[in-house]
Order: sequence, then structure tokens, then C-alpha cells
Amino acid sequence: MTGQNIELTAADGHCFSAYLSRPVGPPRGGLIVLQEIFGLTGQMMRCADRFAEAGFSTIMPAQFDRVEKGLVIDYADFQTGVKTAMAIAEKDLLADMEAARLAVADAGATAAIGYCFGGTNAYLAASLLPICCAVSFYGGGISGLVGRMSPKVPVMYHFGGADSYIPASAIDVIRTGDPGGRFFSYEGAGHGFSCDDRDGYSEAAAVLAEERSLQFLAEHVDR
Repeated sequence: MTGQNIELTAADGHCFSAYLSRPVGPPRGGLIVLQEIFGLTGQMMRCADRFAEAGFSTIMPAQFDRVEKGLVIDYADFQTGVKTAMAIAEKDLLADMEAARLAVADAGATAAIGYCFGGTNAYLAASLLPICCAVSFYGGGISGLVGRMSPKVPVMYHFGGADSYIPASAIDVIRTGDPGGRFFSYEGAGHGFSCDDRDGYSEAAAVLAEERSLQFLAEHVDR
């Protein structure tokens, strides 16, 4: 890892950890990386480091600290991840993301990118926080937000074509809620296809989705 763990304080006084990874040269902008449902895993930190290498001042808030400090869940224990995520109030998720945004605000325009649980939170940020754009990887919970809120900034969506957790009907709901969104589906890829520490990793889909995401960020952050 090339980044470092820091402490942040949300507006409600909650103190939590975050992983900060800075680029070598002047930053292109800020980027909030939002965790999968397993916490701040080593894989998520490597992901944040890659975006820092691409020039972004990258911050990843440990949102599970709202439940248990430093909580990281085994990939085989998906249900504990779901239970933990559901225990965190929407206002608290927003407070942590806003504190993270402020931590990299000196880098300029800031975007959000999230995976799984974080993919849903990226939509939340795009709807309610002052960011410039967002990227969501397999954010299945988004369909439950449509109708209550909609993105105020451009959003790119990535879904696995063989995702057993997110039905096509849920993606149709998301398309209806964000008709201007940019949607991509990856044939044969399942849920979590970008995580190279999991059995469902699809290198071809992961590489292409990240390339598209970087191009999208360049369009909206490098302005």
C-alpha cells in the first residue's frame, strides 16, 4: 500500500478512520472511494492506490466504524456485511462522505466512486453532496432510492450481466430514475467482478470498467 490511515471527524462529532492516498505530482482532483460491504479491505486500499497513481487525491472513509471500529468482514460472510450496512443511518453515511470530501477539497473538484454497498453510496453522494460526478459499480441498493432522490451530477453505472444479486428489473428502475446516466453491462460477469481477491473476479470486465471510469472522471474532474 502507498497510502496512509488517518482520522476524520464528521459534522456530528463521530471520529472515524480513512485511507488517504495522494498522487506523486499535483492532483487532478479529489476522489472519494466508497467501500464494498466487507469494509476497508486490502483490495479496496489497492484500488484507492491505483486511482492515486492515476493522479487523484484519494480518500476512502471507513464507514463501518459507525458500527465497530476497524471492522473488516470475511468475503464468505456476506450476511454480516449486509447486517452491518443496514445498521448505519443514511444521514450518517452522508456525514462521513462529506467529511471525506472536505479532506481532499484542496485537490479541486471531487468525484465519488463506489463498489457494492459503496456503489449505492456513490448514488447517494451524487444526489445529496456537492461533488462533480460519480461512478457506481453494482450498487444494488440504488433501486430503493429512486423516487426519493435523483443524481444532481453525471453518474456512470457498471453492472455484471450475470449478477445474481441485482435483477434486470432493478437496473431498469435505476435507468428510469437517471435517464441521463451512462450504463454498462458486462456479459458473464457476476456481482463483485472488480474485486481481484474474490472468486467472481473477471479481469476483462474489471479492466474495461476501470478504463471507462477513468475516462469519465477525466471528462468531469479535469475541467
